[in-house]
Formats: sequence, C-alpha cells, structure tokens
Amino acid sequence: MRADAARNRDRLLAAATEVFAERGLDASLEEIARRAGVSIGTLYNHFPTRESLFDAIFPARMSILDERAAAALADADPWSGFVMFTEALFALHAEDRGLNDALAQRVPLSPGLIEACHRCFGHLDRLIARARDSGQLRADFETADFATLVWAMGQVIRESVDVAPDAWRRCLAFFLDGLRADAAHPVPVPALTPDQLSRLLAT
Repeated sequence: MRADAARNRDRLLAAATEVFAERGLDASLEEIARRAGVSIGTLYNHFPTRESLFDAIFPARMSILDERAAAALADADPWSGFVMFTEALFALHAEDRGLNDALAQRVPLSPGLIEACHRCFGHLDRLIARARDSGQLRADFETADFATLVWAMGQVIRESVDVAPDAWRRCLAFFLDGLRADAAHPVPVPALTPDQLSRLLAT
C-alpha cells in the first residue's frame, strides 16, 4: 500500500472510531469521510461495505473485554470478578454508542463482530460458572440470561447517557442484587437454549 493510501486508511479508521462512538453504527459514512478529510470514493476504495469498516474497528476495540475478563477471572472472589467484568462491559457500552449497537445488535453484525461477541460470551460462561459454583450467584442464572441483560441495559444506556451518563450504574446495581443467590426466587420461564442464543446472535 502506498504511503498516501496508508495515511488515508489510518485517518478513516480514526474518524470512523470517533463517529461510530458518538452516533452509533448507523452513522453517516459521508460524515466519516468528511471528518477524515477524504472523499466518499476514497472511503469505499478502502472499505467497500459498512460491515468491512466495522470489522476493521470493533474486534480490536472489543479486545479490551478480553483484558477485563482475564483480570476478572484472576480475582480470588468469583462474585467480585463477575461484577468487575459486568461493570467494565457496560462502561464500554456507555462511552461508545457503536459498541453499544454492536453488543445490543441494533444493526446486522459482520462476521468479525459476531466472532467477537461469541468470544465475549465465552468469557461470561466461565465467569458465571465460577460465581454460580461458589454459591454467590443464583443457581438458575445462565449465560443466555446475561444476553438479555445486555440488550436491556444497552437500551437504558442509549436512552439516558446524554442526560444522566451514570444512570445505568444504578440500574445495574438493582439487576446485580437480583442475581445474588440469597435473593433468588423461582422464574416463570427457562433460559434461552444455546440454539436460540446462537440464532439471536446471528441476526
């Protein structure tokens, strides 16, 4: 790649990261090109589809969650580790509308984003199993239940972040209290099956 083309690509990635964080994954590609100081044709030369632009940005962005998961799994207290990762996940939601859209699946996901989401749920499998096995997390809570929490909290964050940026933290505290084993009550329906969850992640 020529030096000028590489510079244009880097500017596009920086601009797309900013614009998607501010406005979400349905943000204008023309705005991204304008902010990068290039033509829309140059954007399409580097990223023929919106999905290819997502794949260039968000799997690496979501690698932050890999680091947070490693720290959470290293915590000697399984409940503390679970809470640590959960709070880190939603803090990223709150600071990045694009990541919020990706994790809450408000737009069709690219293959790279789907793989990153599956990796995130793999971390959750381990964190949830540890907290459940320790007797601190209610025994009937599954990773699929966390997926519904992601979608619900994503909407809370999206609707409140401009007015009350930390309102989601109060909502999350209520959710987490309801997940403690000593607060458990019977639930009316079972968790999503692995097949149902996979189908939802693929839509």
